[in-house]
Amino acid sequence: MFPSVSDYRDAARRRLPRFAFDYLDGAAEDGDALRRNAESYRRTLLRPRVLRDLTSCTTETGWFGVVGAAPMAVGPTGLNGLFRHRADEQLALAAARHGLPFILSTASTSLLEDVRKAAPDADLWLQLYVQQDRRIAEDIMRRARHAGYRCLLLTVDTPVHGKRDHDIRNGFKLPIRLTPRLVSDVLRHPRWGWQMLRHGGPQLLNIAYSLGEVPELSRQAASLSRAMDLSLQWRDIAWVREHWSGPVLVKGIQTAEDAMLAARHGVDGIVISNHGGRQLGSAMPPLDILPSVRAAVGDTLRVFVDGGVRRGADAIKAVACGADGVLLGRAPLYGLAAMGFKGVDEILTLLREEATITLRLLGCASLDELSPDHVCRMRMAAVADTPTH
Repeated sequence: MFPSVSDYRDAARRRLPRFAFDYLDGAAEDGDALRRNAESYRRTLLRPRVLRDLTSCTTETGWFGVVGAAPMAVGPTGLNGLFRHRADEQLALAAARHGLPFILSTASTSLLEDVRKAAPDADLWLQLYVQQDRRIAEDIMRRARHAGYRCLLLTVDTPVHGKRDHDIRNGFKLPIRLTPRLVSDVLRHPRWGWQMLRHGGPQLLNIAYSLGEVPELSRQAASLSRAMDLSLQWRDIAWVREHWSGPVLVKGIQTAEDAMLAARHGVDGIVISNHGGRQLGSAMPPLDILPSVRAAVGDTLRVFVDGGVRRGADAIKAVACGADGVLLGRAPLYGLAAMGFKGVDEILTLLREEATITLRLLGCASLDELSPDHVCRMRMAAVADTPTH
């Protein structure tokens, strides 16, 4: 097992063609939001207390009636079949093994029913994009309910896709078209190329299935994945409730004002997120937004953050700052791309171990003992020149 997430990132970069790694690792515009996400955790320092009874120490927490092993969930990420065959099943299995929720993306490359079959005991949540044709979202919600998915995350920060320079440079878009540059890139990574030849390229199966087009991914399914419903508004939370009976969270909150609107419209939780820096290059880091959001909504909502989590200590910092937990995005994907299920399992083992070590070194026997008194913030300039990963 490697000692850090950054080591798995390096292994993923070696295995993947450049366009695939850039899709995993890249961000909007110049990557500033991505860098700030990571910097926000480095600027958050810890204030340990000593001589406490740490005979027993647990990172367990409970969300919506189910106990999790740590304040982490494997967050929703799309097009994971670009990194491994049956990627979403492997992510779900690893999350279940570690007692963590797995959140499946609408843009998954595995059918949500197949993920449930592969991980029958997993705590599965669904992330929902709403396309212009809302019947697609309604059908996905119906299928997820029947498959036993427990919570729904409505993503609201993608009315349009952010400008991602790396995809433009690489000529990468759906459906994937083989260009001389792409072919040259793939030939330099034969293991990845053999995987694609053997299993076929990634397909947005859940969208295609709802269009009646499985197993082939049509151009229509690919275009619909980008054609988001620009009319989606706060009042549409009621529409979601008509089709989903479990907990509903809004993902993509970036201000205290919108957090209060979410509470007013009766959601069960929110995810403070700038989409991992992939949407708006000038977005604020979620960890920096967290204190004002928590102050605005109090205990009326479950509040999660994502973006920039690369250490178990980062999850502990987020909880101390007021979060109920963090969503893991790129970190498990580095393990997946590098080593498949084994890599994801090792990443989650690493992050959980680091979280427990950090909690003990802070002098806390449980997450309930964490408070803002355990953290302090550095000035941004102090870490402006540090690396991003």
